[in-house]
Amino acid sequence: MSTTTLRLPSDLRDRVARLAEESGTTAHSFMLAAIAERVTSEELRHKFLSEGNDRLANMLTSGLGIDWADMRDYLGERAAGHAQAVPKVKRWRG
Repeated sequence: MSTTTLRLPSDLRDRVARLAEESGTTAHSFMLAAIAERVTSEELRHKFLSEGNDRLANMLTSGLGIDWADMRDYLGERAAGHAQAVPKVKRWRG
């Protein structure tokens, strides 16, 4: 494992120390976990955006997609816990 120096403003350092102590861990472990959580979150965000861009490019190329009103209704029903058939893919541009 490599070593990196991290300069923290004193107020942030104090907050980290307080929360680490309340969590029953060290400041080092607390910061390591926080950084790992943020890295994972950013990786998922980038993956989500990349997948969305790929799907948009595919829609623009193929002219096929799901109507937003159909998808919105489908998602609303799923969020409410109701079984719902996935909307059909349609040609949306000539």
